[in-house]
Amino acid sequence: MAHLAIDVRHRPGFHLVTLEGDLDRQTRPGLHRLVDPLLDGHAPRIVVDTAALLFCDSHGLSALVDSQQRAEERGGGLRLIGVQGTLAQLLVVTQLVDVFPPYTSLAQASRWPRRRG
Repeated sequence: MAHLAIDVRHRPGFHLVTLEGDLDRQTRPGLHRLVDPLLDGHAPRIVVDTAALLFCDSHGLSALVDSQQRAEERGGGLRLIGVQGTLAQLLVVTQLVDVFPPYTSLAQASRWPRRRG
C-alpha cells in the first residue's frame, strides 16, 4: 500500500508543502485534500518540496499539474524543488519541464515577483 506524508507550513508570502513517500493514484486524494484549501485565496503561492518523494506516477503528476493550473488561474503559482527520480523522469518524458522549471533551493523558488496593486 502506498504511503504519502504531507507537511504544510505557512511561510511569509507562500506555503511550503513537503512530500515524503509515494505520490500515485492512491495518495493523490490526500494531496488534494491538503493543497486545495491553499488554492482558494487570491494569488496562491506554493512551493512543493519533492526531495523525499520516492515514487510518482501519472496520477501524481496530474495532481501537481492540476494544482499549478488552479494557482495560475488565481494569479499565483506552484513551484517544485528537490525534483529527482521518477518525478524528474516524468517531467522530461511529458515535456512538462517548462511548466515546472528546476529550482535548486527553497530560497530560489520562494522569490516571487512583487504583487502589483
